[in-house]
Amino acid sequence: MSFLFIGLMRCLAFLPLPVLRALGHALGWLLWTLAHSRRHIALTNLNLCFPEKSELEIQQIAYDHFVYFAQSLLDRAWLWHAPRSKVQSRIKWSGSQEAIKLLEAEGSKVVFAPHFIGLDAGGTGITLRTDQPAAFIFMPQRNQVMDDWVSGGRLRFGNVKAYFRHTGVKQIMTGLRHGEMLHLSPDMDFGARESIFVPFMGVETATVPSLSRFSRLGKAPVLMLVTRLTSEGYEVEASPIWQDFPTDDVEEDTIRMNQVLEAAIRLSPAQYYWVHKRFKTRQEGQVSVYKN
Repeated sequence: MSFLFIGLMRCLAFLPLPVLRALGHALGWLLWTLAHSRRHIALTNLNLCFPEKSELEIQQIAYDHFVYFAQSLLDRAWLWHAPRSKVQSRIKWSGSQEAIKLLEAEGSKVVFAPHFIGLDAGGTGITLRTDQPAAFIFMPQRNQVMDDWVSGGRLRFGNVKAYFRHTGVKQIMTGLRHGEMLHLSPDMDFGARESIFVPFMGVETATVPSLSRFSRLGKAPVLMLVTRLTSEGYEVEASPIWQDFPTDDVEEDTIRMNQVLEAAIRLSPAQYYWVHKRFKTRQEGQVSVYKN
């Protein structure tokens, strides 16, 4: 089954983008209809994060998210199999030119890349834009065939190093201190042991403070890249280089990270990754928010 899926994705890479996006829209509708558990997770997250919105507005954002999610899944066909020139033509850059120049320059830096649905496209965009060593932290797939396919797609361009969460941070820190760029996506629930509780979208949320710690220990400046799906492909928006970061207060740094992320989410709420149990880890005595 895995080989059939990969073969299908190779074929889809040759379709015009509007056709592929139409297929993604249909797949998104199917997922919205059939994936009851993920729909419940997304709706729960959105209700917690946007208490000011009506039920109809929440439903629309959630449905749009499933469509964007499915479209981004099928877009991996051309991201990972189309010619380099086609991939480059579909990834546009915007935002701070100073930050983009920092991205291209030699020397260590930390790229905060939150989980918008265009995350993989943004990573590909980085590897197309610079020859500097770029380190990515991946989660291995359970299926070896799929893991090889995903890794091959993510590593196809540029000078890319793959690290894995289970191997620890020593290699990552060594790379930073030797001038690598670190692509970091800490905005997920990785459990209580690695996290501190700080506000995110008005909810006390278990948050990994790794952005502050990697930046401080690696003496590396920070910029944020948000990658959004567009009708022409993807737009990678570079934030200005963060000033006065990190500080000596890891908690305040992590609060700032979440505040910056919140502002980006509110610009395109349907494109953030809502099907993840972002609020799974609760403070002592609190019940799960995902129970039906």
